[in-house]
Amino acid sequence: MQEPELHDLSDDADYAASLQQGSASMMITRTDSGRSTSSSVPEGAEIVYLKDNVTIHPTQYASERISGRLKLIKQGSSLFMTWIPYKGQSTNARLSERDRNLYTIRAVPFTDVRSIRRRTPTLGWQYIIVVLSSGLAFPQLYFYNGGVKEFLATIKQHVFIVRSLEDANVFLVNDFQNPLQKTLSSLELPVYIASGPSASVSDGGESSSCELQERIGDSIRDEIPRPSQNPGRQKHKSHDPARDLTIHVLEKFSLVTKFARDTSSQLFRESNSNGYGAVERKSSSYSLPDVPHKPSMDAEIALEEGPVPSDPLEFDKMTLIWGKPRQPPLGSEEWATFLDSEGRVMDSKALKKRIFYGGVEHTTRREVWPFLLGYHAYDSTYAEREYLKSSKKSEYETVRQQWQSISTEQAKRFTKFRERKGLIDKDVVRTDRALSFYAGDDNPNVNILRDILLTYSFYNFDLGYCQGMSDLLSPILFVMEDESESFWCFVALMERLGPNFNRDQNGMHSQLFALSKLVELLDCPLHNYFKQNDCLNYFFCFRWVLIQFKREFEYKKTMRLWEVLWTHYLSEHLHLYVCVAILKRYRKKIMGERMDFDTLLKFINELSGHIDLDAILRDAEALCICAGENGAAHIPPGTPPSLPTENENALLYAQDDEVL
Repeated sequence: MQEPELHDLSDDADYAASLQQGSASMMITRTDSGRSTSSSVPEGAEIVYLKDNVTIHPTQYASERISGRLKLIKQGSSLFMTWIPYKGQSTNARLSERDRNLYTIRAVPFTDVRSIRRRTPTLGWQYIIVVLSSGLAFPQLYFYNGGVKEFLATIKQHVFIVRSLEDANVFLVNDFQNPLQKTLSSLELPVYIASGPSASVSDGGESSSCELQERIGDSIRDEIPRPSQNPGRQKHKSHDPARDLTIHVLEKFSLVTKFARDTSSQLFRESNSNGYGAVERKSSSYSLPDVPHKPSMDAEIALEEGPVPSDPLEFDKMTLIWGKPRQPPLGSEEWATFLDSEGRVMDSKALKKRIFYGGVEHTTRREVWPFLLGYHAYDSTYAEREYLKSSKKSEYETVRQQWQSISTEQAKRFTKFRERKGLIDKDVVRTDRALSFYAGDDNPNVNILRDILLTYSFYNFDLGYCQGMSDLLSPILFVMEDESESFWCFVALMERLGPNFNRDQNGMHSQLFALSKLVELLDCPLHNYFKQNDCLNYFFCFRWVLIQFKREFEYKKTMRLWEVLWTHYLSEHLHLYVCVAILKRYRKKIMGERMDFDTLLKFINELSGHIDLDAILRDAEALCICAGENGAAHIPPGTPPSLPTENENALLYAQDDEVL
């Protein structure tokens, strides 16, 4: 990604206000050791580092930057970090105090931190990015008055921190084995989801990390305005850790610590504006283990335990706007009627509409999918497509040769290649093996799947490989049955979905954020329910969005859904309306049974294989039409799978090297 616009802020009102706030005294006393303590931290804790004028840049505009105070707080053997924005420094009406609260960092323990990245741009100020072990990344923290070196030195005095061997600007925290690329596959082990105070972190009756988070959070409430809490809100039910261990797939898939969930929930809980910000909290890439579906309930029956608010948009009352009913799939003979004598598609809009309402017959997909994916231009001729196929095959073989020519000795010195190859080898042998096309030992199609993914990791070296990509490639190879053509169709798909796998997870975050806004628009009672139950991060929809519902439907239905989504007929973000439609279909059960985050996560997982695709597509169409321009306005510009503009093509996969 491009560096944010940087320029001299000496005459900027926001910067001046931060200086004024930073110079204000803060009731700080000195301990015998000479370190600072403050009345704003709990008894027994001390401030070991404090820095004013540490700033977040939500946008490129100087007037919208937010300055605050960064602290490192020590309690017993635990170290915590907080960043609190200053009060009343905004000169821009669009940035309210509520917006500033959006970015507040409250008592994150360093046991939850994976790495810290330091950046020193040629122009501008040093900044850091703190990445949590869950994969969440806080926004860049700019140090206007220096202090990054002291910040890192202070951390080193209290926690184990080492410099990455791959990047001297990356400092790994509590990383005893130095895993430089913690990928999705590392999250497949059972994990407890904390439901109460954690064990004490040290002897002598010192406070646990969870307890101290709460105490520090309470003590800093006076420093920043907080939204009012619902006095009638009920506490979550406690959970048996043994039960939590049995919540597989999505729970392993998200693997969100209690703190990470609370942080992300805070993001959505305090954000009531339509301003999207450049860096709200980011979700991580989660693992996709192949686990058999074990439905444990009848997904259609809601066992109500309390009154459920009515649905403001009942589907049964919306039949008039559903448009045309679902149609039979597009066959080869009908497909031919869309082409002129030289093979050009004469009316691409009519073709997309036809596919939107009916999909494509499997025998015709090999011809149609390259158009839907953008690999073939709609105005290309038969001859042009044949020439493209030949030239692209040669290009594919050139890239493939790059990794095939790596010797064993060279591979020993090529850590990133070994790691990516290991991940791909591990994933392809468990991708759709129940399908006859990929079944059996030494299946050549599995080997082709592996070769394509390895070649893509060299073709797009910045993005590389992440779990979930094999799920997206599998149906393409199944349809195209040609290695080179499958590769280039996959490349075209990743131009839309590549941001889903960025290390900073901003692409996934923007989609989940947009989803929360659409639910608020289309079903306010359901949105309020999620808000009251700390579910506004929408992590339970993460798998749906990441791999486009690949695990939610049968293989043939997944292909039909994909080609409907690829038409972009009503919206390029129809997949988000599909998410809303599913949630609304099961809203009565979710709200009636008062599902909390963990229960909802398990319920969503068990919906897999029980969702009526045709009904959901009709519902999604109705919701999209109802939302209209208002719905589109709730989706941040550039939210995947938006196609890049011509100027953005070169930057499509440029990884923000500010994040591990």
